[in-house]
Amino acid sequence: MDINRAFGSPDIVEKLRLKIANLSKKQIKIMEFCGTHTHVIFRYGIRQLLPETISMFSGPGCPVCVTDEADIDRIIAMAEIKGVMIATFGDLMKVPGSSGSLIDARADGAKVEVVYSPLDAVHLAIDNSHLNVVFLGVGFETTAPAVAASIVEAEKIGLNNYYVLSLHKLTPPAMKAILDTREVDLDGILCPGHVSTITGYNAWNFVSDIYGIPAVVAGFEPLDILWGIGEIVVQCEAEEAHVVNAYPRSVTAGGNLKAKEMIERVFKTGNAFWRGLGELPESGLYLRDEYGHFDASKVFPVQGGERREVKGCRCAEVIRGKIKPDECNLFRTHCNPFRPKGPCMVSSEGSCAAYYLYG
Repeated sequence: MDINRAFGSPDIVEKLRLKIANLSKKQIKIMEFCGTHTHVIFRYGIRQLLPETISMFSGPGCPVCVTDEADIDRIIAMAEIKGVMIATFGDLMKVPGSSGSLIDARADGAKVEVVYSPLDAVHLAIDNSHLNVVFLGVGFETTAPAVAASIVEAEKIGLNNYYVLSLHKLTPPAMKAILDTREVDLDGILCPGHVSTITGYNAWNFVSDIYGIPAVVAGFEPLDILWGIGEIVVQCEAEEAHVVNAYPRSVTAGGNLKAKEMIERVFKTGNAFWRGLGELPESGLYLRDEYGHFDASKVFPVQGGERREVKGCRCAEVIRGKIKPDECNLFRTHCNPFRPKGPCMVSSEGSCAAYYLYG
């Protein structure tokens, strides 16, 4: 691939590349915190454009990947309940639990449908009034407003067979956990653009205020990411630390106020288990009591399995940025998109999938 041609702006690419190369005199470790960033970085060979002084690490920016093992088992158990139809985004279908995946459950007779939005799941409930439709709310702040809106809509029309299993997670607590463990001694964070459109870039002030490292919000075009990396390098070389918005066409300081109001209206925060990170305080979103009649975890209480990884699978370490995917002995040979052993190879935002496709 001609990298300059792929970027579409070879002159700007070269200017950014030279700027970064000329500035970066010391070793700088940067973590991108978004699975989409990871895929763009690999697809366009951005790591190859950077000087050897800059090391990139992939973080827990894939909501499917960080969904806890026990929750996957709980989802599959719920799918096996008579009269229940599961509505889910496609990424979850192949994620393995201790006794199979949703694809396996569907092959065994469970009713499982792939949808493209929470409102699609509402329409499934309308069209299948004889079934209880459970939408799997898996995602970060980006998808939570739409899920909340689907519950408000179901309430408005008096729908009594639509439920949500909320496994939504909030990204700042995970970022704090990564920085607290110091498994990777990071010098800067490339903050997630999609999430930041909802939260606003002020959500990342703690990165510079508490941990003393730069935090830069970046978009998803290759030039956006190069610009973001350059902003981190500038701060590192000047020994400064503050938040920079390198995605101004979509991100503001305060974020999307209506979306945040919708989240606040329907959800409350609580502790949540993250694959690879364990239980993080106030990192999960759960339905408020007034919407409890839509809460699948209350209406269909099932137990999850034990929290355990597939033998040899190192997804947990990949999620934390401790290892690169190709350091796992299962990578490519025993674990690939066709026969995944862990969620990082399943999801379109997973680091292992990015390494497999582009590495």
